[in-house]
Amino acid sequence: MNTLHHSSTTEGPAHAALDISALVGATSWQTLSPAIRRRFAAAHDDVSYVGEMELRASWIGRIFGLAASLLGSPLAASRKNAVAATVNVSNDGRGGVVWERILGGQQVRSTKRLGPGGALEECTAGGLSMHLDVFVEDGALVFQSCTYFLLIGRVRVPVPAWLTPGTCRVEHRDVGPGQFRFTLDMRHPLWGHTFHQTGVFNDPHLL
Repeated sequence: MNTLHHSSTTEGPAHAALDISALVGATSWQTLSPAIRRRFAAAHDDVSYVGEMELRASWIGRIFGLAASLLGSPLAASRKNAVAATVNVSNDGRGGVVWERILGGQQVRSTKRLGPGGALEECTAGGLSMHLDVFVEDGALVFQSCTYFLLIGRVRVPVPAWLTPGTCRVEHRDVGPGQFRFTLDMRHPLWGHTFHQTGVFNDPHLL
């Protein structure tokens, strides 16, 4: 994984300001809990969430994870329980939101932002990136990958689905006062379930 102090994934010209509520739609956005709406509100204050993660990867997932780590991927190619985790969320000053994940001794940074045409994308420091859909499902906010691409400068190189770790689905769900669960699942079109990461985090604003 990349170190904590590598350069931002959004160097270059500013993008339009990210507004998750606008992408989800007003009606669906209002079905989310106030706590989730605050965590994903446009231009919210910088914040850190602390919790524990359970990490799972299939044998092919571990191969994908090790290879993707060279491109700044946030995939932990390991099987561990009760991994101390910190997620630092901050505005990048160019319209995007930086998610800096620290899982045990592994660190990675990615940036959610609006790409060309206003579509949501997430880009890692190494250039491995995803186009994302975002929607509400059963009270949770869900991000799901559509396609992958490599961002090389301003050039976008599509990555075939079979060369990726699979469709990525991330779910953010409240689980109690001051806590939420983060769950990441990845399924490959040929190899099936490759990654599963889940954990409960504390919200410092509600403790």
